Amino acid sequence: SWDEQKRVISGVFEGVRIVNLYVPNGSSIGSEKYEYKLSWLKILREYLQTLLLLNPDISLCGDFNIALEDIDINSQVKIANHIMASEQERQALKDVISLGFADAFRKFNSAGENYSWWDYRTAAFKRNLGWRIDHHYLTPSLYERAQSCIIDIEPRKLVQPSDHTPVIVEF
Repeated sequence: SWDEQKRVISGVFEGVRIVNLYVPNGSSIGSEKYEYKLSWLKILREYLQTLLLLNPDISLCGDFNIALEDIDINSQVKIANHIMASEQERQALKDVISLGFADAFRKFNSAGENYSWWDYRTAAFKRNLGWRIDHHYLTPSLYERAQSCIIDIEPRKLVQPSDHTPVIVEF
């Protein structure tokens, strides 16, 4: 099974199909885990093609482990040949969202310096050396209905928080 690692949970709420993901990290460019990540994204695309035939209202969200654009990464972070920012990963994600999804966060926030993940190992949160790797991609009808999309950094300020923080869409 393509989801043997249980990286997808999906359900329907008020007519909207919510597909929540935990995309493989990929470890390092060229590694077996990296190739698995790229293959996993191809199969995800096929899965979404099937879902779109059944329901045009889909929210695709979660930890994608990919910063789609350079603006999604603090400019002080060196991204050349970096996992989560390689051209192959970005293209694989673009192939997925090309099915008709749009970035809810970018609908309301076009500026940089908005991140959802900070590496613990470098005390990155204190220096805002973040990445936007958690996303909400919406099909056209949901995208039009979206009223806001924010990255809530407050939970990240707590004692022993997750290295991620929520991305919230309101309709």
